Amino acid sequence: MASSERRAKLKERLVEAATDCIRANGLGGLRARDITTDAGCSLGALYNVFADIDDLVVHVNSQTLRHLRDVVDKAGQGTSSPSEQLVALAIGYLNFARSETAVWMSLFEHRMPAGVLVPQWHLDEHAALIEQIAEPLAALHPELEQAHLLRRARTLFSAVHGVVLLGLGDWFVGPGASAVEDELRLIVNAMISGLAADSTMPA
Repeated sequence: MASSERRAKLKERLVEAATDCIRANGLGGLRARDITTDAGCSLGALYNVFADIDDLVVHVNSQTLRHLRDVVDKAGQGTSSPSEQLVALAIGYLNFARSETAVWMSLFEHRMPAGVLVPQWHLDEHAALIEQIAEPLAALHPELEQAHLLRRARTLFSAVHGVVLLGLGDWFVGPGASAVEDELRLIVNAMISGLAADSTMPA
């Protein structure tokens, strides 16, 4: 096996091992020795593939984002209108958060060390999630300028994420886990209606 292929397979094992560790113990419980033990390699091998644990977590989160986008995209397929698609995307997001809570939370809990920037390629992956929302929004309101459209997409995502986060966490200020889906439908439809009334606002 070529050196590059061995390195790629080791990288894949480390990402999978780190993902399993986060699933089991949360991001705060991630330990390098646990990861390398599960991946069947030495501690030094980890740092030959990744700059540090934060670099590894970025790659874990990258994989999570790909899975999340696939789930959300599949949820939106087969809908008959952009409004229905937006509601379906929100429900798909909820279902992913329910099934993969720990790795989903890692997307928002992880912070790079002070002075270290998140790689641009990873920021682009986050932006792709917003673009999934922007597409049906644009179909509803083609008159919106791109900057305004993306801002509204980010606002809609923030609203959905907040309801999911507080609902699944069963915070007393949240809607309650059993009511999350109904509340998502309500808030998405309310924001769609509000956008129709506000579509002339400058970006």
